[in-house]
Amino acid sequence: MGPAGWGGVGDDGGVEGIDGLLRELTPQVVGVVVRRFGDFAAAEDAVQEALIAAARTWPRDGVPDNPRGWLIQAASRRLIDEIRQDQARRRREELAARREVPAEEVEEQDDTLRLLFLCCHPALSPASAIALTLRAVGGLTTAEIAKAYLVPEATMAQRITRAKARLKGQEFELQESDERLRQVLHVLYLVFNEGYASSSGADLQRSDLSAEAIRLTWMVHRSLPENGQVMGLLALMLLNDARRLARTGPAGELIPLADQDRSLWDQELITEGLALAVDAFGRQPLGEYQLQAAIAALHDEVDKPEDTDWPQILALYGLLEELSGNPMVTVNRAIALAMVEGPEAGLELLEPLDEKLPGHYRLDAVRGHFWEMLGDDEAAANHFRAAARRTTSLPERDYLITKAAEVSGAARRPR
Repeated sequence: MGPAGWGGVGDDGGVEGIDGLLRELTPQVVGVVVRRFGDFAAAEDAVQEALIAAARTWPRDGVPDNPRGWLIQAASRRLIDEIRQDQARRRREELAARREVPAEEVEEQDDTLRLLFLCCHPALSPASAIALTLRAVGGLTTAEIAKAYLVPEATMAQRITRAKARLKGQEFELQESDERLRQVLHVLYLVFNEGYASSSGADLQRSDLSAEAIRLTWMVHRSLPENGQVMGLLALMLLNDARRLARTGPAGELIPLADQDRSLWDQELITEGLALAVDAFGRQPLGEYQLQAAIAALHDEVDKPEDTDWPQILALYGLLEELSGNPMVTVNRAIALAMVEGPEAGLELLEPLDEKLPGHYRLDAVRGHFWEMLGDDEAAANHFRAAARRTTSLPERDYLITKAAEVSGAARRPR
């Protein structure tokens, strides 16, 4: 079970308890109706009408003994009614009528995981898969998703509509192949990362997105408890999210890892994440998420930054670089290398990355820190300014501008 606040349902029967119950049941009900009728958009519309009916009648009449079955039946009947009203779809009406089942025969199969796999179908772009996952499985409104990704609501609505259209007729089966699972985990990883370190806008973090990614990853972990990659991704999320309160100051300013008040780190999450990371690391084959979780664990398990086991982190980044070939991993390995062998070694490792990551702000930001370590304040300030011009995150921009000002001041002071 995940910690409280990640998808739990209240025990009370009041409106708040009913809202929580409806949120939990929504992806399950959508999954059943999509599987039964094969039309994602129509099924979701019917379920939304059923949810409205439930929110109106359950507080007055009481929650039914089988709330999930009630919603499935209500949505199915509404969809069948619409089909019957459409004379151009008589053949589909007959098929739908044959699928209708008595209330006492409502199946107990939970299709939430199938729905998640469908939303992360390879036919969809990552952006479309993320939007559809948050809408259909996460229960976020289109307006909430649009706000989180800083796009107009109409743009997000169009993206979700196109995604549902592309999925029409796709097999609604749980395909736990390595490739399909990899796609699901990649989508959840992207959602978490956008919540953990927003790529643009005024806020460094969007906790609603990171919390939703954690909730959905818990769901996958409960269904696939022996899978090392799922376990590793969940551990990585928990260990990173444990630092959330310490990552920003009173005005929302960015606080780097080395300067964070570690007493603000969530020790309960760290304990849970460490246990998962250790378990995941012992499972084969060893993948990217297990390695990233191991690195996060080495950061989280020490009370002081100077006690960080940088040689071990460097070794893990080496394995991760071989496995992924991702140039951003090389940037992180350069940081670890600088902490072990000195900033000159880090600068040398960054040199080939100008072709692979042309104009990326992180290259300048990291170089700025390396030149600062070497005592060349002018070079450091130039790189910090260049990085500030290129980032789209306002907190990161402000941090880099402040760093440039600090080292420029240091450069003017007599040594």
